Amino acid sequence: MDINTEEYAAHQDAQDPLGHLRESFIIPSKADLARKTLQPSKEHTASQDEPSIYLCGNSLGLQPSLTRKYMQQYLDTWAAKGVYGHFKEVEDSNLVPWLHVDDDCVPEMAKIVGALPSEVSVMQTLTANLHLLMASFYRPTKERYKIILEGKAFPSDHYAVESHIRHHDLDPAKAMILIEPESQSTPILSTAHILATIDQHAAETALLLLPGVQFYTGQYFDIQTITAHAQSKGITVGWDLAHAAGNVALKLHDWNVDFAAWCTYKYLNCGPGSIGGVFVHENHGKIEESQSGEPQYRPRLAGWWGSSKSSRFAMTNKFVPIPGAAGFQLSNPSVADTTALRASLDVFKLTSMEALRERSLKLTQYLQDLLDQLAKEQGSACFSIITPGEPEQRGAQISVMLKSGLLDAVMESLEAAGVVVDERRPDVIRVAPAPLYNTYKDVYLFVKAFRAACQQASQDGGHGGSIMANAGKDERGWSEVK
Repeated sequence: MDINTEEYAAHQDAQDPLGHLRESFIIPSKADLARKTLQPSKEHTASQDEPSIYLCGNSLGLQPSLTRKYMQQYLDTWAAKGVYGHFKEVEDSNLVPWLHVDDDCVPEMAKIVGALPSEVSVMQTLTANLHLLMASFYRPTKERYKIILEGKAFPSDHYAVESHIRHHDLDPAKAMILIEPESQSTPILSTAHILATIDQHAAETALLLLPGVQFYTGQYFDIQTITAHAQSKGITVGWDLAHAAGNVALKLHDWNVDFAAWCTYKYLNCGPGSIGGVFVHENHGKIEESQSGEPQYRPRLAGWWGSSKSSRFAMTNKFVPIPGAAGFQLSNPSVADTTALRASLDVFKLTSMEALRERSLKLTQYLQDLLDQLAKEQGSACFSIITPGEPEQRGAQISVMLKSGLLDAVMESLEAAGVVVDERRPDVIRVAPAPLYNTYKDVYLFVKAFRAACQQASQDGGHGGSIMANAGKDERGWSEVK
C-alpha cells in the first residue's frame, strides 16, 4: 500500500495498540482555533467540529480530559473545606490532601524519567530548578571553574549558566565553554565532538550542562555515554530534560546522572508554565549525622518544604532536609499545578514510556518518510530536514528548515488548513507527533497541507504573515516559548 495515502494512514491507526490513548485528550477543532471566542456562536454546527492537526506538543501539550474534572475537585475542596483541604481526606475526590500533593505525583514521575522515587521531586519551574541545582552542584575552584554547554542552548539555560558564573565573580568569556557544530552545514553536535570538547577542557571544568533533546534540532543526545565520559574526567553532569521527559525513555538512575530538571507543559501535558521536576541522584541526596549530632548533607538553597515532614510545622527553625531530591524543595507547591500534573500522570499510567517510545519511533519515521518523498517530488525542495535521520538520535520532533523567506507564507497556509506546528525564526518549523495523542492520519494530513503550503509560498515569493509568525516578533512572543 502506498504510504502517501489516507488509506494507509487509517490502516496503521486501526492496528495501533495505543491508539485509544487519544481519547484521553481534548483535541481542538479547526473551528475552535479559528474563532476569536471560547464559546461557539449560535450558528455553530457539528460539521464544524473537524479536529485540528495539532503537532505542537513539543511546545505545549494538549489538555487531558481528566484535567477539568480534577481541577473542579480541587476548586470544590477549597470552597467546601477551606484550610482543612491541607490535611483531611475527601472521599469523593480523586485527589489527596494538599499536604501530600507533591509526594503523590512522585512515583509515576520517577517512572517516566527512569529514577528511584527518592531521586525525584515535583517543584518550582524549569529555570528556577536549574538555578537551585547549580547553586548546589556548581562549586567552582581556582583549578576547576568552567561550565560546558551547547552554543545554541535555549536562552534561559544560557542566562542561568552565565549568571552563576558572574555570581562567583568569574568571567563568562573564560568560564563558559560553548560547544559549536563542527560544520556550518549542519547544526548537529556529534557525540564524538562533544566528548572531544570535554577532553579539551576537562582539567578546568566543574560542570557539564546539556539538553537531553535539543529544542531547535530535535537531536536526542547520548546521555549515558556523555555522562560517563565527563564523570570519568571529574566533571559533574546535569541535564535539561525539557524536551526529553515524556518524549523518550530515560534511565537517569542507571545512567548515573548527577542532576536533571524538566518542565511538565510539553510532552507531559500539564498546562502552560506548570510545575517542574527535579532529579538528584541518590549519591547526592544522602543525609548523614555528624559526631556532634548535626545533619550533614550537600549544600543547597533551603526552604521549609524541603525540611523533614515530622518537624515541618514545629517552627523550630532547625533545617533537617528530607533525604533525596525532596530535600531541595523550597515552598509548598501550587495545588493547581499538581492537580493538572496528577491528571496527566493518570494518563501515563495507562501505558509505559517504553511502549510510547516504540510508538513514537514509528510515527516520526512515517513523518520522515513522507517528507523525504515530498522532497524527491519537488526536485529542488523548498525545505531540508535538520534533525538527525537516525531514529535513535531524535525524539518525536522533526525540524524542517525552509528556503529563506518562505516561513511566514508557509505558516499562514498551515494555519488556514487547521495545522498547528511551531516555528523558530528565521526559517525553521518544528513538527512533533506526540506519542500519546497524535495519529498516522495527523502526520499524513500535515504533509498534505505542507506540500500545498510550500507550493503556494514558492509561487507567491514567500509573502504572508501568520499569527504565530507575528507573535514571534513581539517582545514576549511565540518564539520565546521553549
